[in-house]
Amino acid sequence: MTDEKRPRRGLIDLLVELPELVRELVEREIELVKTELRAKFAQLGIGAGLIAGAIVFIFAMLGVLLTAIILALSVIMPGWAAALIVAGVLLLVALLLAFLGYRRIVKTGAPIPSEAIDSLQRDLRAIKGIGKRGDS
Repeated sequence: MTDEKRPRRGLIDLLVELPELVRELVEREIELVKTELRAKFAQLGIGAGLIAGAIVFIFAMLGVLLTAIILALSVIMPGWAAALIVAGVLLLVALLLAFLGYRRIVKTGAPIPSEAIDSLQRDLRAIKGIGKRGDS
């Protein structure tokens, strides 16, 4: 398009249109973000599904491995005793993991974002003029 065919608009017309243009720009940017996030979440979902499938096969492999350990031990002892020994070892490992997890949860405390709350309170005091943002 040449300058001769395009009507010239004045500054007032452009200023009047500016809020609408900004709104349209923001709407288009939001749609672009939504589209991009949908595509990325779809890929994340596919990846998570593949990982879940791999985990199922790992559990199956662990079952076969435990069976092999029981069969190997049954060469030197009765099969029921080998199965009880393997089950006992698995129970000890589960108890140890549960104990370590419990200690970690107790050590962490309540799930309250205390640092974020402190920061928000400092911001609020700064807005009210009670203190400066950098104060503790």
